[in-house]
Amino acid sequence: MFDIGTGELALIAVVALLVLGPERLPKAARTAGALLRHARASWQNVRSEIERELAAEELKQSIKRGLDEANPSADISAALHDAVHGPAPPSDPPARTDEPK
Repeated sequence: MFDIGTGELALIAVVALLVLGPERLPKAARTAGALLRHARASWQNVRSEIERELAAEELKQSIKRGLDEANPSADISAALHDAVHGPAPPSDPPARTDEPK
C-alpha cells in the first residue's frame, strides 16, 4: 500500500522511540494499529457496497436488454397492460369484404 521497506520501518521505529519514549511507544503502536484496522474495515465496507450497487445496475441493464431483444417495439408498461387486460382493440375496424358492391 505505502511501499515501505524493512529499513524504512526500522528508521520510523527508532524515531518513534526517541520522540515518544519507551513508556508511551507501546500505547501509540496499539492506537496506530487500531486506527489502521478501522480504516481498512471502513474501506472494505465502502468497496463491497460499491460492488453491490454495480452488480445491481448491471442486472437491471441485463434485464432491460433481454426485454428489448424479446419485444423491441413494445414498451414495458404496454406489455404489462396487454398481459393483464389483453391486447387493445384495433382503432379502425377492418373493411368488410362480404358486402356486395
